Amino acid sequence: MAPSLFHRILIANRGEVAVRVARACDKLGIVPVFATSEADAGAPYLKGRERVVLGPARAAQSYLDVERVVQAAVQARCSALHPGWGFLSENPLLATLCAQHGVTFLGPPPHVTALMGSKTRAKAAMKAAGLHVIPGSDGVLAGPEDARRVADAVGYPVLFKAENGGGGRGMRVARGPDAVEGAYAEAQAEARAAFGGDRVFLERLLESGRHVEIQVFADRYGRAVHLGERDCTVQRNHQKLIEESPSPAISDELRAATCEAAARAAAAVGYVGAGTIELLFDGEVLRFMEMNCRLQVEHTVSEERTGLDLVVAQIEVAAGRPLAWTQDRIELRGHVLECRINAEDPAANFQPAPGAITAWRPPAGEGVRVDTHALAGYVVPPFYDSLLAKVIVRGRDRDDAIARMIAALSAFVVEGVPTTIPMHLAILRSEAFRTGRYDTRAIPGWPPAAT
Repeated sequence: MAPSLFHRILIANRGEVAVRVARACDKLGIVPVFATSEADAGAPYLKGRERVVLGPARAAQSYLDVERVVQAAVQARCSALHPGWGFLSENPLLATLCAQHGVTFLGPPPHVTALMGSKTRAKAAMKAAGLHVIPGSDGVLAGPEDARRVADAVGYPVLFKAENGGGGRGMRVARGPDAVEGAYAEAQAEARAAFGGDRVFLERLLESGRHVEIQVFADRYGRAVHLGERDCTVQRNHQKLIEESPSPAISDELRAATCEAAARAAAAVGYVGAGTIELLFDGEVLRFMEMNCRLQVEHTVSEERTGLDLVVAQIEVAAGRPLAWTQDRIELRGHVLECRINAEDPAANFQPAPGAITAWRPPAGEGVRVDTHALAGYVVPPFYDSLLAKVIVRGRDRDDAIARMIAALSAFVVEGVPTTIPMHLAILRSEAFRTGRYDTRAIPGWPPAAT
């Protein structure tokens, strides 16, 4: 008999993330309980839902308060906690405290999260499992002199990165020997401020690469599979804007070999649940950058290509059930694109635009999916990420998917706040994007050329 699922799950996240996890709970007959800040407590997506208020609007006093989040799960009689993606989703302390209070954490074991949270240890583990890595220091740098020695050996330019960093923070570039000491000190300072530690390592900076990631999934019985790759090269300041699958940049042979190696690597480190292995394509091979121990915003791309519900699978695997899929049963179909719609003004350097949405009519139709928590009357708060919706389309091939996405975004009506829709349309219509000739150095088609 398969292990029983949970009766109640605390969702320790907000907005589109919380709505997405709740949809999976509803599908499985599980009661979702929303952990919310005071600023979100009256949000329309919570109407008729059970909730626990964590604290004030500031994330540090609500969504990022580890002890309060676990306390909320106990208070609400939840036997499991889903952290979503972002906030505390990769914090090993959350998983540890959940275990201490008898609450199942829907994610990998704490020791795996800690291993992958250490960029240098993760790099060593993935290299041992057969993935290529970016040339750089073997571990944390001992000081400025060590940084200069390794940088000289690796070759310039080099990128300094925080050992426990993420989200593009704690990163500085040195283009030559004279810049090493300053870049090293600045990376340390930002890492100290953002992550509470100043341990820094370096890698050769691959400036013209493609950002590709592989979705992996594993159960507690040692089975691990991959669900293909996603190309996330279109980004700004290391924040992804458009994702697609399959990548237009890599060959079928490279795709197969790297995806298989990624699944082996997940099994080798004892991974459990959903994870994302991020790589950089240097024109020859895919090189490991980091592993995110959670689902990501763009997991929907993999869902649409495979027809599988990854959040439902997370819950089932966390409850002790074996993974329902074998690699030979996973079918990758068509071409999928995702655009993130944010309340930002891309024409004003992507300035956040909190405020009231006065009209909201998302697109619909064959091959179109919209994941969102917004609607007319919703007030976008100024305290958090400005993501309003994800538009996901699936087409027969890449050209068909691009055409469907352009039609969907052109039909999307949002009034009251500026959004990133005009930017997405400019990207999708650009020759660089259509031909696939772009990399992480610039956003294809944006800003628009002056006329």
